[in-house]
Amino acid sequence: MTESLLSADRLQVTFPGRRGAPAARAVDGVDLDIAPGEIVALVGESGCGKTSLARTLLGLERPTSGRVTFAGEPLDYASRALKAYRKRVQLVLQDPSGSLNPRHTVYEAVAEGLRIHGYAGDERAAVADALSRAGLRPPERFFLRYPHELSGGQRQRVVIAGALVLEPELIVADEPVASLDASVRGEILALILKLREELGLSALVVTHDLGLAWNIADRVAVMYLGRIVETGRVEDVLTSPQHPYTQALLSVLPEAPGEPVVLTGEAPDPSRIPGGCRFHARCQILAGGEAERAGVADKCRTEDLPVLSGGGASQVACHWAAARVAAE
Repeated sequence: MTESLLSADRLQVTFPGRRGAPAARAVDGVDLDIAPGEIVALVGESGCGKTSLARTLLGLERPTSGRVTFAGEPLDYASRALKAYRKRVQLVLQDPSGSLNPRHTVYEAVAEGLRIHGYAGDERAAVADALSRAGLRPPERFFLRYPHELSGGQRQRVVIAGALVLEPELIVADEPVASLDASVRGEILALILKLREELGLSALVVTHDLGLAWNIADRVAVMYLGRIVETGRVEDVLTSPQHPYTQALLSVLPEAPGEPVVLTGEAPDPSRIPGGCRFHARCQILAGGEAERAGVADKCRTEDLPVLSGGGASQVACHWAAARVAAE
Protein backbone atom coordinates (compact mmCIF):
# COMPACT_ATOMS: atom_id res chain seq x y z
CA MET A 1 0.00 0.00 0.00
CA THR A 2 1.26 3.50 -0.80
CA GLU A 3 2.10 5.93 1.96
CA SER A 4 -1.01 7.09 3.82
CA LEU A 5 -2.47 10.54 3.39
CA LEU A 6 -4.43 10.39 6.66
CA SER A 7 -3.72 7.99 9.54
CA ALA A 8 -5.12 7.22 12.96
CA ASP A 9 -2.66 5.51 15.29
CA ARG A 10 -4.05 3.74 18.40
CA LEU A 11 -6.70 6.45 18.63
CA GLN A 12 -8.79 6.72 21.79
CA VAL A 13 -11.55 9.25 22.49
CA THR A 14 -13.29 9.19 25.87
CA PHE A 15 -16.00 11.46 27.21
CA PRO A 16 -16.45 11.99 30.96
CA GLY A 17 -19.51 10.35 32.50
CA ARG A 18 -22.21 12.37 34.19
CA ARG A 19 -22.41 12.51 37.99
CA GLY A 20 -19.48 10.21 38.59
CA ALA A 21 -20.44 7.61 35.98
CA PRO A 22 -17.56 5.86 34.15
CA ALA A 23 -16.12 7.61 31.11
CA ALA A 24 -17.57 6.58 27.75
CA ARG A 25 -14.97 5.13 25.36
CA ALA A 26 -16.44 6.34 22.07
CA VAL A 27 -13.28 5.39 20.16
CA ASP A 28 -11.32 2.68 21.92
CA GLY A 29 -8.14 1.91 20.01
CA VAL A 30 -8.37 2.50 16.26
CA ASP A 31 -5.73 2.29 13.56
CA LEU A 32 -6.92 3.50 10.16
CA ASP A 33 -5.03 4.60 7.05
CA ILE A 34 -6.40 6.35 3.98
CA ALA A 35 -4.12 6.46 0.94
CA PRO A 36 -4.07 9.25 -1.67
CA GLY A 37 -6.97 8.76 -4.07
CA GLU A 38 -8.54 6.02 -1.93
CA ILE A 39 -12.17 5.85 -0.80
CA VAL A 40 -12.67 4.09 2.54
CA ALA A 41 -16.14 3.33 3.92
CA LEU A 42 -16.51 3.36 7.72
CA VAL A 43 -19.54 1.20 8.48
CA GLY A 44 -21.53 0.35 11.60
CA GLU A 45 -24.73 0.87 13.56
CA SER A 46 -25.66 4.18 15.15
CA GLY A 47 -23.68 4.67 18.36
CA CYS A 48 -20.72 2.51 17.32
CA GLY A 49 -18.28 5.45 17.32
CA LYS A 50 -18.17 6.28 13.59
CA THR A 51 -18.99 9.96 13.98
CA SER A 52 -16.65 10.41 16.96
CA LEU A 53 -13.83 8.87 14.93
CA ALA A 54 -14.62 11.07 11.92
CA ARG A 55 -14.73 14.23 14.07
CA THR A 56 -11.38 13.32 15.60
CA LEU A 57 -9.83 12.78 12.16
CA LEU A 58 -11.13 16.22 11.19
CA GLY A 59 -9.56 17.82 14.27
CA LEU A 60 -12.96 18.69 15.75
CA GLU A 61 -12.30 16.41 18.73
CA ARG A 62 -8.94 16.00 20.39
CA PRO A 63 -7.99 12.36 21.07
CA THR A 64 -7.57 11.21 24.65
CA SER A 65 -4.59 9.17 23.45
CA GLY A 66 -3.06 8.13 20.17
CA ARG A 67 -2.56 10.52 17.30
CA VAL A 68 -3.77 11.64 13.90
CA THR A 69 -1.22 12.25 11.14
CA PHE A 70 -1.77 13.91 7.77
CA ALA A 71 0.77 13.65 4.93
CA GLY A 72 3.21 12.16 7.45
CA GLU A 73 2.93 15.03 9.98
CA PRO A 74 1.15 14.76 13.37
CA LEU A 75 -1.94 16.93 13.57
CA ASP A 76 -1.16 20.25 15.25
CA TYR A 77 -4.02 21.57 17.41
CA ALA A 78 -2.87 25.20 17.43
CA SER A 79 -5.67 27.33 15.93
CA ARG A 80 -3.67 28.52 12.91
CA ALA A 81 -2.46 25.00 12.10
CA LEU A 82 -5.99 23.58 12.43
CA LYS A 83 -7.34 26.24 10.09
CA ALA A 84 -4.75 25.27 7.47
CA TYR A 85 -5.55 21.58 8.00
CA ARG A 86 -9.28 22.09 7.54
CA LYS A 87 -8.61 23.65 4.16
CA ARG A 88 -7.00 20.35 3.09
CA VAL A 89 -9.59 18.08 4.74
CA GLN A 90 -13.24 19.05 4.29
CA LEU A 91 -16.46 17.75 5.84
CA VAL A 92 -19.60 16.97 3.82
CA LEU A 93 -22.62 16.54 6.11
CA GLN A 94 -25.58 14.24 5.59
CA ASP A 95 -28.35 16.85 5.82
CA PRO A 96 -27.88 19.63 3.26
CA SER A 97 -30.94 21.44 4.59
CA GLY A 98 -29.35 21.68 8.04
CA SER A 99 -25.86 22.59 6.84
CA LEU A 100 -26.93 25.40 4.49
CA ASN A 101 -28.00 28.74 5.93
CA PRO A 102 -31.51 29.40 4.53
CA ARG A 103 -30.74 33.15 4.39
CA HIS A 104 -27.63 32.71 2.25
CA THR A 105 -27.68 32.35 -1.51
CA VAL A 106 -25.87 29.48 -3.18
CA TYR A 107 -23.06 31.86 -4.11
CA GLU A 108 -22.62 33.01 -0.50
CA ALA A 109 -22.73 29.41 0.78
CA VAL A 110 -19.95 28.29 -1.55
CA ALA A 111 -17.88 31.47 -1.17
CA GLU A 112 -17.94 31.32 2.65
CA GLY A 113 -14.95 28.99 2.88
CA LEU A 114 -12.91 31.18 0.55
CA ARG A 115 -13.60 34.23 2.72
CA ILE A 116 -12.75 32.40 5.95
CA HIS A 117 -9.40 31.35 4.50
CA GLY A 118 -8.61 34.74 2.97
CA TYR A 119 -8.67 33.64 -0.67
CA ALA A 120 -6.85 36.21 -2.81
CA GLY A 121 -7.86 35.00 -6.29
CA ASP A 122 -10.97 35.51 -8.41
CA GLU A 123 -13.76 34.53 -6.01
CA ARG A 124 -16.51 34.45 -8.65
CA ALA A 125 -14.48 32.16 -10.92
CA ALA A 126 -13.62 29.84 -8.01
CA VAL A 127 -17.29 29.56 -6.96
CA ALA A 128 -18.39 28.93 -10.55
CA ASP A 129 -15.75 26.24 -11.00
CA ALA A 130 -16.74 24.47 -7.76
CA LEU A 131 -20.44 24.49 -8.66
CA SER A 132 -19.66 23.22 -12.13
CA ARG A 133 -17.53 20.37 -10.76
CA ALA A 134 -20.38 19.48 -8.40
CA GLY A 135 -22.72 19.14 -11.40
CA LEU A 136 -24.63 22.44 -11.14
CA ARG A 137 -24.36 23.86 -14.65
CA PRO A 138 -24.39 26.54 -15.81
CA PRO A 139 -23.20 27.66 -12.36
CA GLU A 140 -24.26 31.29 -12.77
CA ARG A 141 -27.88 30.13 -12.92
CA PHE A 142 -27.59 29.01 -9.28
CA PHE A 143 -25.68 31.98 -7.81
CA LEU A 144 -28.72 33.89 -6.53
CA ARG A 145 -30.90 30.95 -5.59
CA TYR A 146 -31.70 30.06 -1.97
CA PRO A 147 -31.64 26.54 -0.51
CA HIS A 148 -35.46 26.29 -0.39
CA GLU A 149 -35.56 26.83 -4.17
CA LEU A 150 -33.44 23.72 -4.81
CA SER A 151 -34.15 20.00 -4.80
CA GLY A 152 -32.52 17.76 -2.18
CA GLY A 153 -29.96 16.53 -4.68
CA GLN A 154 -29.10 20.08 -5.75
CA ARG A 155 -28.66 21.15 -2.12
CA GLN A 156 -26.25 18.25 -1.54
CA ARG A 157 -24.31 19.32 -4.63
CA VAL A 158 -24.05 22.84 -3.18
CA VAL A 159 -22.63 21.37 0.04
CA ILE A 160 -20.11 19.38 -2.00
CA ALA A 161 -19.23 22.52 -4.00
CA GLY A 162 -18.62 24.36 -0.70
CA ALA A 163 -16.05 21.70 0.17
CA LEU A 164 -14.48 21.57 -3.31
CA VAL A 165 -13.96 25.33 -3.56
CA LEU A 166 -11.02 25.06 -1.15
CA GLU A 167 -9.39 22.34 -3.29
CA PRO A 168 -9.08 19.79 -0.45
CA GLU A 169 -7.07 16.60 -0.69
CA LEU A 170 -9.58 14.57 1.32
CA ILE A 171 -13.27 14.81 2.16
CA VAL A 172 -15.05 13.20 5.09
CA ALA A 173 -18.62 12.49 3.98
CA ASP A 174 -20.95 11.69 6.88
CA GLU A 175 -23.92 9.68 5.51
CA PRO A 176 -23.76 11.73 2.27
CA VAL A 177 -26.92 10.29 0.71
CA ALA A 178 -28.97 9.26 3.77
CA SER A 179 -31.49 12.11 3.41
CA LEU A 180 -31.89 11.80 -0.38
CA ASP A 181 -34.40 9.94 -2.53
CA ALA A 182 -33.19 6.67 -3.99
CA SER A 183 -33.24 8.15 -7.50
CA VAL A 184 -30.76 10.87 -6.47
CA ARG A 185 -28.41 8.73 -4.35
CA GLY A 186 -26.76 7.13 -7.36
CA GLU A 187 -26.07 10.55 -8.88
CA ILE A 188 -24.28 11.80 -5.74
CA LEU A 189 -22.24 8.59 -5.41
CA ALA A 190 -21.27 8.82 -9.08
CA LEU A 191 -20.23 12.44 -8.49
CA ILE A 192 -17.90 11.45 -5.62
CA LEU A 193 -16.30 8.77 -7.82
CA LYS A 194 -15.92 11.27 -10.66
CA LEU A 195 -14.23 13.78 -8.34
CA ARG A 196 -11.79 11.09 -7.22
CA GLU A 197 -10.97 10.38 -10.86
CA GLU A 198 -10.63 14.03 -11.91
CA LEU A 199 -8.99 15.51 -8.81
CA GLY A 200 -7.29 12.53 -7.14
CA LEU A 201 -9.51 13.21 -4.14
CA SER A 202 -9.46 10.81 -1.18
CA ALA A 203 -12.59 10.21 0.88
CA LEU A 204 -13.75 8.69 4.14
CA VAL A 205 -17.44 7.84 3.74
CA VAL A 206 -19.21 7.29 7.07
CA THR A 207 -22.34 5.16 6.66
CA HIS A 208 -24.54 2.48 8.21
CA ASP A 209 -25.31 1.15 4.72
CA LEU A 210 -23.10 -1.66 3.45
CA GLY A 211 -24.82 -1.41 0.07
CA LEU A 212 -23.49 2.14 -0.27
CA ALA A 213 -20.02 0.93 0.69
CA TRP A 214 -20.18 -1.70 -2.06
CA ASN A 215 -21.02 0.96 -4.67
CA ILE A 216 -18.38 3.54 -3.78
CA ALA A 217 -15.52 2.27 -1.63
CA ASP A 218 -12.17 0.65 -2.36
CA ARG A 219 -11.90 -0.56 1.20
CA VAL A 220 -14.29 -0.98 4.11
CA ALA A 221 -13.74 -0.76 7.88
CA VAL A 222 -16.55 -2.22 10.02
CA MET A 223 -16.81 -0.57 13.44
CA TYR A 224 -18.46 -1.89 16.58
CA LEU A 225 -18.43 -0.36 20.05
CA GLY A 226 -15.49 1.97 19.44
CA ARG A 227 -13.23 -0.43 17.56
CA ILE A 228 -12.77 -1.66 13.99
CA VAL A 229 -13.63 -5.35 13.98
CA GLU A 230 -13.14 -6.18 10.30
CA THR A 231 -11.40 -4.43 7.43
CA GLY A 232 -10.19 -5.15 3.93
CA ARG A 233 -10.93 -4.60 0.26
CA VAL A 234 -14.64 -4.02 -0.19
CA GLU A 235 -15.02 -7.03 -2.51
CA ASP A 236 -13.36 -9.34 0.03
CA VAL A 237 -15.27 -8.14 3.09
CA LEU A 238 -18.69 -7.93 1.47
CA THR A 239 -18.54 -11.18 -0.51
CA SER A 240 -16.91 -13.23 2.25
CA PRO A 241 -17.48 -11.53 5.62
CA GLN A 242 -15.57 -13.16 8.48
CA HIS A 243 -16.91 -11.35 11.55
CA PRO A 244 -20.39 -12.34 12.79
CA TYR A 245 -21.27 -8.64 13.13
CA THR A 246 -20.40 -7.97 9.47
CA GLN A 247 -22.40 -11.06 8.50
CA ALA A 248 -25.40 -9.71 10.41
CA LEU A 249 -25.17 -6.27 8.79
CA LEU A 250 -24.97 -7.84 5.33
CA SER A 251 -27.85 -10.25 5.96
CA VAL A 252 -30.44 -7.46 6.04
CA LEU A 253 -29.60 -6.14 2.56
CA PRO A 254 -32.47 -6.82 0.10
CA GLU A 255 -30.26 -8.93 -2.20
CA ALA A 256 -28.71 -11.00 0.62
CA PRO A 257 -29.39 -14.77 0.49
CA GLY A 258 -31.04 -16.54 3.41
CA GLU A 259 -32.84 -15.12 6.39
CA PRO A 260 -31.76 -11.82 8.02
CA VAL A 261 -29.78 -12.16 11.24
CA VAL A 262 -31.66 -10.32 13.99
CA LEU A 263 -29.22 -9.21 16.68
CA THR A 264 -30.55 -9.34 20.24
CA GLY A 265 -30.64 -6.12 22.23
CA GLU A 266 -28.78 -2.89 21.67
CA ALA A 267 -25.03 -2.35 21.50
CA PRO A 268 -23.63 -2.07 25.06
CA ASP A 269 -23.04 1.30 26.68
CA PRO A 270 -19.55 2.56 25.68
CA SER A 271 -18.92 3.35 29.35
CA ARG A 272 -19.38 -0.34 30.17
CA ILE A 273 -17.59 -2.24 27.42
CA PRO A 274 -17.79 -5.97 28.22
CA GLY A 275 -14.73 -8.15 28.70
CA GLY A 276 -13.65 -10.56 26.01
CA CYS A 277 -14.91 -9.92 22.48
CA ARG A 278 -17.00 -6.77 22.74
CA PHE A 279 -19.63 -8.32 20.44
CA HIS A 280 -20.05 -11.59 22.37
CA ALA A 281 -23.26 -10.63 24.22
CA ARG A 282 -25.09 -10.25 20.88
CA CYS A 283 -23.17 -12.77 18.78
CA GLN A 284 -25.31 -15.22 16.83
CA ILE A 285 -22.32 -17.57 16.42
CA LEU A 286 -21.78 -17.81 20.19
CA ALA A 287 -25.52 -18.07 20.90
CA GLY A 288 -25.94 -20.82 18.28
CA GLY A 289 -23.20 -23.00 19.74
CA GLU A 290 -20.78 -22.70 16.79
CA ALA A 291 -18.13 -20.98 18.92
CA GLU A 292 -18.44 -23.79 21.48
CA ARG A 293 -17.94 -26.41 18.78
CA ALA A 294 -14.86 -24.51 17.55
CA GLY A 295 -13.47 -24.52 21.11
CA VAL A 296 -13.37 -20.72 21.49
CA ALA A 297 -16.53 -19.92 23.48
CA ASP A 298 -14.57 -19.15 26.68
CA LYS A 299 -12.15 -16.95 24.73
CA CYS A 300 -15.09 -15.06 23.24
CA ARG A 301 -16.38 -14.24 26.73
CA THR A 302 -13.07 -13.46 28.45
CA GLU A 303 -10.18 -12.74 26.07
CA ASP A 304 -9.84 -9.30 24.47
CA LEU A 305 -8.80 -9.03 20.83
CA PRO A 306 -5.94 -6.93 19.46
CA VAL A 307 -6.42 -3.64 17.62
CA LEU A 308 -6.40 -4.24 13.86
CA SER A 309 -3.68 -2.45 11.91
CA GLY A 310 -4.78 0.41 9.69
CA GLY A 311 -3.44 -0.91 6.37
CA GLY A 312 -5.17 -2.51 3.42
CA ALA A 313 -4.83 -6.21 4.24
CA SER A 314 -7.97 -8.18 5.13
CA GLN A 315 -8.18 -8.50 8.91
CA VAL A 316 -10.78 -9.57 11.46
CA ALA A 317 -10.97 -9.34 15.26
CA CYS A 318 -12.85 -12.54 16.05
CA HIS A 319 -11.79 -15.67 17.96
CA TRP A 320 -14.19 -17.87 15.96
CA ALA A 321 -12.96 -16.55 12.59
CA ALA A 322 -9.35 -17.12 13.69
CA ALA A 323 -10.18 -20.69 14.71
CA ARG A 324 -11.78 -21.36 11.32
CA VAL A 325 -8.66 -20.11 9.50
CA ALA A 326 -6.41 -22.24 11.73
CA ALA A 327 -8.54 -25.33 11.02
CA GLU A 328 -8.35 -24.91 7.23
